[in-house]
Amino acid sequence: MSVWDDLDLMLDSPTPSLSVASSARGTVKASANFKMADDVSVLRKAMEGLGTTEKKLVDVLTQRSNAQRLLISDAYQKATGRALIDDLKSDTGGDFEDVLVALVTPPDVYDCREIISAIKGAGTTESVLTEMFASRTNKQIVAFSAAYLAETGKALSHDLQSEVSGEYGKALILLSEGKRDESTKVDAAKAKADAKILYEAGEKKWGTDESKFVDILCHSSVPQLRQTMVEYKSISKKSLQESIEGEMSGNLEDLLVAIVKCAKSTPTYLAERLFKGMKGPGTTESILTRIIVSRSELDLLDIRADYKKLFGTSLYSALTSEVSGDYGECLKRLCGGED
Repeated sequence: MSVWDDLDLMLDSPTPSLSVASSARGTVKASANFKMADDVSVLRKAMEGLGTTEKKLVDVLTQRSNAQRLLISDAYQKATGRALIDDLKSDTGGDFEDVLVALVTPPDVYDCREIISAIKGAGTTESVLTEMFASRTNKQIVAFSAAYLAETGKALSHDLQSEVSGEYGKALILLSEGKRDESTKVDAAKAKADAKILYEAGEKKWGTDESKFVDILCHSSVPQLRQTMVEYKSISKKSLQESIEGEMSGNLEDLLVAIVKCAKSTPTYLAERLFKGMKGPGTTESILTRIIVSRSELDLLDIRADYKKLFGTSLYSALTSEVSGDYGECLKRLCGGED
């Protein structure tokens, strides 16, 4: 049985981090003995003079919370007249530079820059947009949308309209409003009615009314959507995920499946994304950096546990075999250890 199939277990499990982002399950905590001036001094010595002491950069930046890193950045600028981010960029390179820059960027600004890089240039990286909008809370979406407006001078929903189209585009724009229902109450009658609407819009008819799926999946709260999935299975004899996979294709299928998976468990969905980022020829470092940095203070412990359950090996071991050098060391320190 797939981890995604056990709906009864899912109903008894706690509401996932899609509705409340807490720091209780993070691998990175604020340093108890935080001495900002000492950290600034270590970073300056690591980058000044000939060569860079990468180990020192990793030691400091992976063992402080984001809030502490931002304080270090401010103090560094006051002490040197230079932005810490600029010095990191000039003294490091490649994936190692990317992860260090991510660590000294506020989470909302980091998310916003990931969105900008996904939609700028030739073509749009839909897989990044799908992951970000399916796995973030309303609060996170509102925060990175505000950061997007500050960085680009344009509303995110406006830019999405010109970059993505069809029902996929409509779904992303709906999610980008950050107004998804976050009630914890479940309306059992509505769940039954929604399940019936979804069944009649998909399995029961020739062709699929995709707009009905978009409307229900992009508006329902997590507990409500979970109940709808249970009702759907009893009507259709298939899971909602199976129906979406059988009825749809392309980016819309990927997004709606991601929403369903995150309603069940955001950490499990992200564990699967990490696995896909490492399997096959080559590793998609940008996926590893984004998930490990952005979840390190939220739920990376849960992602680690689900990774082990799903793939039979620890995330730490997978990183050890797939990424190396200073970049690999940085990710392993953020990951926090063996399971």
